[in-house]
Amino acid sequence: MDGTSLPRPVVTLRDVAQRAGVSMATVSLVVNEKTESRVSEATRQRVLQAVNELGYRTNALAKSLVRGSSSFIGIVSDAIATTPFAGKIIRGAQEEARRHGYVLLVADTDADPDATEEAIQMMIDHRASGVLFSTWYHREVDPPAALEGVPTVFVNCLSRAPGSCSVIPDEVRGGETATSLLIDRGHRRIAFINSTEDAPSTVGRLEGYRLALRAADIEIDDALLFTAFPEQEGGYDAAGELLELADRPTAVFCYNDRVAMGLYERVKEAGLRIPDDLAVIGFDDQEVIAAHLRPALSSVALPQYDIGVLGVRALLDRLAGGGGETVQRVFCPPVLRESF
Repeated sequence: MDGTSLPRPVVTLRDVAQRAGVSMATVSLVVNEKTESRVSEATRQRVLQAVNELGYRTNALAKSLVRGSSSFIGIVSDAIATTPFAGKIIRGAQEEARRHGYVLLVADTDADPDATEEAIQMMIDHRASGVLFSTWYHREVDPPAALEGVPTVFVNCLSRAPGSCSVIPDEVRGGETATSLLIDRGHRRIAFINSTEDAPSTVGRLEGYRLALRAADIEIDDALLFTAFPEQEGGYDAAGELLELADRPTAVFCYNDRVAMGLYERVKEAGLRIPDDLAVIGFDDQEVIAAHLRPALSSVALPQYDIGVLGVRALLDRLAGGGGETVQRVFCPPVLRESF
């Protein structure tokens, strides 16, 4: 032995929860002295006993989260490393935070509930002034219990909790934009390949498609509505059905670019050409797909960078005393290429 002691292992919120036989959210409520919470005295004492036995150390500064301020803003996301969309949100949030003198703390939870609770607790321990809570695709979420009392803005996801603030893509207007572009090129028989997913994007883009047709006095033909698994294989299969129609459409709006990629493949196999025989517009503007298809795919872009920027602005507004329940829908801009 050289007399050098090894560092003690860090005791986490999860360790305390396992020892006390309660959830991490309950531990968070107890150690942060949330007196208004519905934690029984017996449970509180059990948690405190586990804290003492394990030597768990809370950050005393964390308890001033909603009273004080710091130079940190946190962002908790369920999939940062694996999706290009999340990266754009982070870049927008980071650059906007920097403009206001803040540093962005980033946590990727891989959609694990325990990791999410730990990430939020980490933000509290670092005295983050507030948290952006993000998901990699637009969906409705239930706020994690650990966010109780923490200034929060939901970015790219929608929370219907009272008083919550959400910044999301305008799916309806995006679907309307895509369809209107095809109408403006003279198309009247326009198919829509929608997704099988249960998500706001599925409902919103369909609504936008219908709005655009109605505005142009084009009758909505249910025979031109298809649903597909939102990947290349789904687009390929839906295109096969579409091409078998006796009165084939002249244009197609695809739920996303991956669906469009599958459609491209099936159209090519049929000996047809895009856009001469079939005009196509996608959604998402995934550059690794849209810009590299031949012909390059026109698409409606998800405004992820802007969502990150506006999320930080909304959070700073709440920290300055603004608030109230709000949903901010961000315009999805078209990116015009050669497919229509």
